[in-house]
Amino acid sequence: MDILDQTAATHPPPAMPENPEVLNSFGLALLRAGHVGQAVSAFRKAVVLRPDFRPAHVNLATALEQQGDRAGALAQFRAIVRLDRVLDDMTRHGAELERNATDVVALNALGKALYAVGRKEDALARFRGAVEIAPDYAPVGLNLGIVLAELGREDEAAAAFAAVLAHDPASHAAHIKMGELLHDRGHYPQALAHLQQAATLRPDDAPSHVALGRVLRETGQIEAARQAFRKAIALAPDRLDSYAGLIRITHFTADDPALLALRALAAKADTLPVPEQVDLHFALGKALADIGQHENGFGHLLKGNALRRRGIDYDENRMFGIMQRIRERFSAQAIEVVARSGHGSDCPVFIVGMPRSGSTLVEQILSSHPDVYGAGEIAALSHTFRDGAAHFPAWKNLAPLDCLSEAERQFMAEDYLQRLKAQVIDWQGEAPPRRICNKTLENYLFIGLIHQLWPRARIIHTVRDPVETCLSCFSIPFEGLDFTFDLGELGRRYSHYQDMMAHWRAVLPAGTMLDVRYEDVVEDLETSARRIIAYCGLPWNDACLHFDKSARPVRTSSLEQVRRPIYRSSVRRWRPDAQTLRPLLDGLGGAMASGSVDGA
Repeated sequence: MDILDQTAATHPPPAMPENPEVLNSFGLALLRAGHVGQAVSAFRKAVVLRPDFRPAHVNLATALEQQGDRAGALAQFRAIVRLDRVLDDMTRHGAELERNATDVVALNALGKALYAVGRKEDALARFRGAVEIAPDYAPVGLNLGIVLAELGREDEAAAAFAAVLAHDPASHAAHIKMGELLHDRGHYPQALAHLQQAATLRPDDAPSHVALGRVLRETGQIEAARQAFRKAIALAPDRLDSYAGLIRITHFTADDPALLALRALAAKADTLPVPEQVDLHFALGKALADIGQHENGFGHLLKGNALRRRGIDYDENRMFGIMQRIRERFSAQAIEVVARSGHGSDCPVFIVGMPRSGSTLVEQILSSHPDVYGAGEIAALSHTFRDGAAHFPAWKNLAPLDCLSEAERQFMAEDYLQRLKAQVIDWQGEAPPRRICNKTLENYLFIGLIHQLWPRARIIHTVRDPVETCLSCFSIPFEGLDFTFDLGELGRRYSHYQDMMAHWRAVLPAGTMLDVRYEDVVEDLETSARRIIAYCGLPWNDACLHFDKSARPVRTSSLEQVRRPIYRSSVRRWRPDAQTLRPLLDGLGGAMASGSVDGA
């Protein structure tokens, strides 16, 4: 701590001459010492005394940001930009460069402030302006790419990160951001190259190893992924995202250093931010189950789920109302009349059902066939319906398509097929795949629309014991599945989903949909696999029995299981006693036909 820091830390600001430079210096010392409010006062006095004193404006904006006054920070950044615009013309080249440099800093800071308050398009404009002034200024190039990626402009984001790397090939942050973007787009080899480079550039940076571990895990390099996550834990034992990455691909033993570290974190769980408490409890739930401490492990799952549920705005009655309206609108006649003029493609395969019902296993079996591409969980269908509703106002989303002309329906059908084909990345076959799987499970809501648009599409419904399904959901902190964090809500959602599937069986032509029970696949893989392949209209291929050898990336929570041959331990997992399960069992109601309530 220098002399200014010592003075700021132990004394209030003394009476000072009316000198903006001294006030600005003292404000910086106060800021470094953590006295943000006093620093703000010093900087404010400096800019009042000298309104054109740019450094004090910048420091005031920074201090206001730290204080949480985003509106005040925004006002200061705008003042900086206005100040720069009214500076006298500078004729000397060096002075012009200096002015440009200050413009870049101000525009970048203003963009960050706008981004912080959710004004991404406004932030984007500032970052673009700064890049035009100084294309080799890495911080603004990175910010530009980040905002473009969040706005869905992925090609432009990739170009922004590439520009940063062209000027600075050793930019750790640019390699991380480019790797994460390529990962999101499914370009795994390129993503791995960037993330490996990031980990090489900063071997002591835990987040770099976590990002690398995620891609290694999804590409089936399980042991390398474990090493990456363990490296991250060793570097930063208090970072919970490292444990979250490791937990799904590791069977813990009682003396595992990661489990010992988790236990140490549990001793101070109440001091952690809530999201980290959630990650901690879910990790301990899995790890303790691995070593046979099932009751203790489930206790942590109850705590983790309860904490997560408190932060979620979920209205189950609204969802159940949507399901009811779909059942009322989609009669057998309403579906069949439109389906007669549906698109003739037999390329789409839809795998639907509840999470943790064996859907990833089924997709892995299918995608092991040389004529099938597994696209995973993609939003292509919902995007087609979203854009269809915008193009054709006569159609209300989730309603039958009889209000549209045949040409309009064909337009929507073709739109989805193009989106689906765009998902095919790094395909190794000589010809395009004959079938492309969409494994977005909640597409079970759209089965009536699917059959109307593509009557030759295959719809595979994966089913598993209701209690097993729900308990497996309860053990994983899913993103976007808001119904999985309360046992009662889980049971009721399963029951309504089951009613939905019973409706589709009643109104669809026989043979339209194939039900595949997880327990049957585990008991007799070959018979089940041959049945699935035959339903999809494909010749048998023995590769479908060796799905665990497939190199295709897998992103779901089942990614480690499908890298191993069929195993039976998940068919009858440990269960809590009936009293603990009562909310789930009551919610399931009639769906409990195949479920047992006794503990192990």
